[in-house]
Amino acid sequence: MALSMHRWSGKVAIVTGASSGIGAAVAEKLVDAGLKVAGIARRCGPIEDLAKKLCNKPGKLYAVKADMSKEEEIVNAFKHVCDNYGPIHILINNAGIMPNNGLSDGDSKIWKEVLDINVFGLCVATKEAIKVMRCNKIDGHIVHINSIAGHVTLDLPGMNVYPASKFAVGALAETLRQEFNRKEEKIKITCISPGAVNTSLLGSDKFNIDPHVRETMPLLEPEDIACAIMYALSTPTRVQINDIIITPNGQKY
Repeated sequence: MALSMHRWSGKVAIVTGASSGIGAAVAEKLVDAGLKVAGIARRCGPIEDLAKKLCNKPGKLYAVKADMSKEEEIVNAFKHVCDNYGPIHILINNAGIMPNNGLSDGDSKIWKEVLDINVFGLCVATKEAIKVMRCNKIDGHIVHINSIAGHVTLDLPGMNVYPASKFAVGALAETLRQEFNRKEEKIKITCISPGAVNTSLLGSDKFNIDPHVRETMPLLEPEDIACAIMYALSTPTRVQINDIIITPNGQKY
């Protein structure tokens, strides 16, 4: 199987949650591959800083401000991208939160925030991307950043509705794949399901992780996940990658 990003060169990709971690890492990889990348986040400063760092690369990174829990902002951001950079060929649904909160005694406002960003925002972004792909007859690729917690319910304090939100992401991806098949469309949908990744999402201050445990636990780096995404995007049009589960060597769950 020949792997190549050539067909995406010069095309437009959107990466949500691009201000740090996995989002920033995959934005950089896509720019390296010659794409025009719109990084969406509530904080544009870090994306603008990364864009300056990548100014001599084959592609280009643009910062677009939007809150992924607000439908109107998402819709406006996608319109801005299409009007200014071109039709969308790739969507990386990376934005997500995992605040420390319980279920039996948790804060319902935090539950709603998790579901609004991890599930609702992802659905709105996906719908907007598909609308553009269909209108422009683009056989694009949509990638959902799922989690190992979307496959196995982990016994970790403070996870609250996060695993439920990630199980939903997996179900949404499979439902969408079946919709594409029913309509005989060639848009691809892929989930990437990481284990523990060295990002702010897993901050020790959030989950009361013992500092020694945090320092010695096996972790992936954001670049590892970005490489898995690039692999899925690089496959021939005949290949559909449904899900990639990627965990650090030595992870016990």
